[in-house]
Amino acid sequence: MIKNILLTGASGGIGFEVFQQILESKQYSISVFIRESKKNIKHFEPYSHQINIIYGDITNGEDLIKICEPYDAVIHLAAIIPPIAYKCQAKTYKVNVVGTQLLLRHIESYCPNAFFMFSSSVAIYGDRLKNHEIRVSDPLHEDDSDFYVQSKINAEKLVEQSKLEWTIFRLTAILGVNNHKITGLMFHMPLDTPMEITTPSDAARAFVNGLEKKPLLVKKTFNLGGGAAFRTTYRELLAENFKINGLGELNFPDKTFAEKNFHCGYMMDSDDLEHILHFRKHTLIDYYRLNKEAVPVIRKYLTIPFKGLIKFFLRQMSEPLRAYKSNDLKELERFF
Repeated sequence: MIKNILLTGASGGIGFEVFQQILESKQYSISVFIRESKKNIKHFEPYSHQINIIYGDITNGEDLIKICEPYDAVIHLAAIIPPIAYKCQAKTYKVNVVGTQLLLRHIESYCPNAFFMFSSSVAIYGDRLKNHEIRVSDPLHEDDSDFYVQSKINAEKLVEQSKLEWTIFRLTAILGVNNHKITGLMFHMPLDTPMEITTPSDAARAFVNGLEKKPLLVKKTFNLGGGAAFRTTYRELLAENFKINGLGELNFPDKTFAEKNFHCGYMMDSDDLEHILHFRKHTLIDYYRLNKEAVPVIRKYLTIPFKGLIKFFLRQMSEPLRAYKSNDLKELERFF
């Protein structure tokens, strides 16, 4: 029976949801392994009477020695993800691959019977515009020049080769309620990309519910998505969110969005995990409703008069558009 849990990546969007859901369940003893930053101290010290906080760097073997309790399960969510992953190649490899390797070795030594739950990504399937139906059995995009993709593929292999009992969840695009920082990454995805998304709370629920379903998950990899009720296209998703936020139509110049070399698609076997864990509570309709409720009416109406100017500044962030205007052949090949 699983009672004592170690959680990494608790300060991330999904990680904090996992943390809160575990606390609310009142079924487990939980330790969080997190970096000692002002932000993390502020977020987690108020819970210090309920949890065990271990401050450390996952890439530092000496810090991992602080993990010395006999954990029944490890939920490993700590990772560098885009857009930071695209700017910090060395750090991405160090955290996503070396950090995972060091953690696995440590847990194998101190908690050899622990159940290791690992979060991977839909990105490892590569560009699926021409074949958007994704299944776990599909080949991985191992020749992808994207080092975030490579880091996740390498980390998966380390998990699979470990001596622990493990499971891997390949997460689809995770979209929260009006809490995403806008970056140039929004222009990397082709507008016609099919998407099966889900929410942070639903994704977190899969990990939490999985603690009680270990026998059905061990040594298996699953796609984690929102199912048919959460499928759309990137064009439809952006257009609806623009309207919700008072930005009007999705009217950008040609070549503002990339036309290839991103990821996402429909996870045709994501129901397999849902049938085991029953983690889905939201649909695309819920997502839009929650976004509408989160936008103050006054902010929306103050945005409307400036929507043209806002979209002007947004398109200045578009790397594909810059490549097209400058005729940068290397970047043109990357995006078009």
